[in-house]
Amino acid sequence: MSDNSNTLLAVIVGSAIGAALGVLYAPDKGENTRRRIAEKATEAKDSLAENAIDLKDRVVNTVATEKQSLDTRVESLVSDVSYKAEDVISTLERKLSELKAKNKKLQKTS
Repeated sequence: MSDNSNTLLAVIVGSAIGAALGVLYAPDKGENTRRRIAEKATEAKDSLAENAIDLKDRVVNTVATEKQSLDTRVESLVSDVSYKAEDVISTLERKLSELKAKNKKLQKTS
């Protein structure tokens, strides 16, 4: 995501600089040149604002998707751990029962 935003920013800044240099070196009256610079600056500002909104929307969507994915994975993990804990408890109960039975045999023989 960071690479995309850096690339996008570089393209916008490069376009603005190129447009400004092109207007400055064009043979035209100063008034027209200043007007063109102002227009290009406004266009660059509007483009940057649109791209920032687009980037924000993509980040929000990505975060929402990743959060949902993480929630699903956590829920699955908790479920798996619960099943494994149940297996451990069952095994321990079985072992305890076996030990109690052995202990009863030892108590009867003494």
